[in-house]
Amino acid sequence: MSDEQALVPMPSGEARKWAMLCHYAAFGWFVAPMIGNVIGPLLVWQLKKDVDPFIDQQGKEALNFQITFSLWLMICGILAWVLIGFPLMVLVSVVALVLVIIAGIRANEGKPYRYPFCWRIVK
Repeated sequence: MSDEQALVPMPSGEARKWAMLCHYAAFGWFVAPMIGNVIGPLLVWQLKKDVDPFIDQQGKEALNFQITFSLWLMICGILAWVLIGFPLMVLVSVVALVLVIIAGIRANEGKPYRYPFCWRIVK
């Protein structure tokens, strides 16, 4: 553990739980496809962002990734006209699912997670 990590206090159990829920709220996709994955993290983040800086940071990260993921799927939808979009859509969805699960686990451990391939719109 580096000196910098030693100075950062471990988030409380409550903060870790809400940070994890920011990531897992993306499963709202199954309730409302193409918008639930963005609305879920947005709602959790907006409700709890002022409680703890860890929740704020992880909520922004989850929201940014879900916006990026939605853009990827829109591009895949356009590419579906030339048939390459369908396999890409499956690939993007599987990668997103795995990354969301990893992010939720890391947040629950109190470790900040940054998604790869993410356009960070919300600062």
